Amino acid sequence: MTEKKLISLVIPVFNEADNLDRLFALVDEALKSLTDRYDFEFVFTDNHSTDATFAVLAARAASDKRIRVIRFSRNFGYQKSILTGYMNARGSAAVQLDADLQDPPALIAEFIALWEQGNAVVYGVRRARPEGWLLHTTRRFFYRIVSFLSDHELPLNAGDFRLIDRRILDLLATIADQNPYIRGIIPTLGFKQVGVVYDRNARISGKSKFSLAQYVALASDAIVSQSIMPLRIATYAGLLIAVVTMVGIMIAVVGQMIFGAEWPPGWATVTVLILFGISLNALFLGIIGEYLGRMYRQSISRPITIVERTIPEEVRTAARRE
Repeated sequence: MTEKKLISLVIPVFNEADNLDRLFALVDEALKSLTDRYDFEFVFTDNHSTDATFAVLAARAASDKRIRVIRFSRNFGYQKSILTGYMNARGSAAVQLDADLQDPPALIAEFIALWEQGNAVVYGVRRARPEGWLLHTTRRFFYRIVSFLSDHELPLNAGDFRLIDRRILDLLATIADQNPYIRGIIPTLGFKQVGVVYDRNARISGKSKFSLAQYVALASDAIVSQSIMPLRIATYAGLLIAVVTMVGIMIAVVGQMIFGAEWPPGWATVTVLILFGISLNALFLGIIGEYLGRMYRQSISRPITIVERTIPEEVRTAARRE
């Protein structure tokens, strides 16, 4: 008999105690038809939950040897939680799944089938999602902006629900990024990648852990980590303003010296232009500051995450960059 391949299920959690029983039930149902060919492990990364999430997982792990839990010393953020899970995954492939069950576990079988056909990355493409019109429209616009600015082609409407091959896992472990944007990094690694279209479910229990500030921070990481286009836009805008200014000066000089034009005082216009120039400089300095800030964080080489506890205890406390 051939040895079964191990598939890792990477599941980041934060205050998801009420969802865990339903999660295990639906995932076990989805894996039922696969257990004759594959072994599975659950790699939970707990972003220092303040509810009973860790206790529930610890109790489950005591009777289910497939479960491994990594609890952080504080909340390090969603993307770093996913990356730490990938770094601790031992499988031939890893499937990232959220505990809120908005991404259907039933698709895991299809992901694995496409992986066996030679695809190193199988990612979910959200066709529909239960959210307000404004947020939905903003997301779609954002994905297109990031794809346009990126130096590489990024799949539209694709989140973090995906399967990645061992080769991708090993490559991710070598990327020292203090502000990882996983859904942007993976498409740049190459290999054969394919998308699966699906409809996202509504969250059954609990509420989203993302605040407006966190959405803005994620958007900033996505844009800055994928492209230097904002810096180029700042340069082009500066050149454009310089050209317009030079043309304006030439018109004023020619008009007064040759045609004897008497220009009105125009204090309001001058004031507006000065304020506009100051605002533009502040904006561009902010863009430059975003890049410099990320360079600074990279230079001090802090751990991606810090592990407080693991279950079982032999789980390596990875996520530390040398």
